[in-house]
Amino acid sequence: MELFGGILAVKAVTFLTFSIFIIAAVGYSIGRIEVKGIDLGTAGVFIVALVYGCLLYTRLSDNLTVEEVSFATDALKIVENMGLVFFVTSVGFIAGPNFFGNLKRNFKSYVLLGAIIILAAAVTCVLCIFIGGNFTGLEHDQFKAILVGILSGALTSTPAFSASKAAVGADLEALVSVGYGIAYLFGVIGVVLFVQIVPKIMKADMNEEVAKIAAKEGAGSKKKSLILTEVDEFGFMAFSLAAVVGILIGSISYRNFSLTTTGGCLLTALVFGHYGHIGKISIVPKSSTLKMLRELGLMLFLIGAGVSGGAKFVEYFEPVYFLYGAIMTILPMIIGFIIAKNVLKLPLLNNLGSLTGGMTSTPALGTLINMAGTEDIASAYAATYPIALIAVVLASQLIILFC
Repeated sequence: MELFGGILAVKAVTFLTFSIFIIAAVGYSIGRIEVKGIDLGTAGVFIVALVYGCLLYTRLSDNLTVEEVSFATDALKIVENMGLVFFVTSVGFIAGPNFFGNLKRNFKSYVLLGAIIILAAAVTCVLCIFIGGNFTGLEHDQFKAILVGILSGALTSTPAFSASKAAVGADLEALVSVGYGIAYLFGVIGVVLFVQIVPKIMKADMNEEVAKIAAKEGAGSKKKSLILTEVDEFGFMAFSLAAVVGILIGSISYRNFSLTTTGGCLLTALVFGHYGHIGKISIVPKSSTLKMLRELGLMLFLIGAGVSGGAKFVEYFEPVYFLYGAIMTILPMIIGFIIAKNVLKLPLLNNLGSLTGGMTSTPALGTLINMAGTEDIASAYAATYPIALIAVVLASQLIILFC
């Protein structure tokens, strides 16, 4: 980008950096706009990133080209992955002190809820394949590849997306990507809006609901107070160590299944956050550091994913595919919420926190925490998320193999 006869020139990697901050500034501004008490919050960043990808991805690609080879896709993937590491590691640390006690008390509920949400989404996907297959000009395997991509996008599940691409083979990988890109938009925004709308429909007293979840999270979580040595003022060493160990754990693969970076960092940070120290050395960052890195991570993740998705959105968009994705997002949420409320008897914020984990929705968790004003919700998300992560990867592969 050159202005004033080249006096002002923003090029190459600087153009990417400039774009990230422009998207963030505009996205947060849009996210603050309220309509009947409901706002997009950080998801506003995702919408702006998507629009940017639709309109300006070519210019970004041109600025990130070396010897006629563009590395724009790789650069955006780095932004997305860095954001994901910042976010899930922060969530793990925040949830860690209460996570295992919470999981012990509600283990059956979290396992059941995570499994039910993914089962509902998978059954919906199968029905769409067999019913919708009668109204498409694509071959069965092609249509199935798009629908499985839509399933992973509707649940915003990168692990399921990766596993699906590996399962369909090289010839159909692009179709999985198409489905994922189309459904991802509503997969993000749908859950973000759901967790805000439900409390308003139920006319919930948020102070009372926060008190309920705080009482549950606080039970049995008291530990002896120790005088610990901090390696650095903000806890960046502890955070970095958890991220390194988490990435290594997430890189372990067995028969095309792995926890991925998301699961590895989340698990490691939960353990670090639970134990809190090694000897007399603290391995937990300061609360203020975690809050800042959580929000920064969410912002970077949404920008990386949004710009990449926007580049493909217009090219492959078909209304019926968007409809399939919306159904795969909405139906599991409603089923999961009703069961959590009426069968499992979970308090509202525990219910919604578990729902964000079951839907593997990182942005919705951020919105829910900001709306409720408490970090305790993260424990419910962290307890349900691993179950949903494993279930959606297995479901995607089973659909490809047997449908």
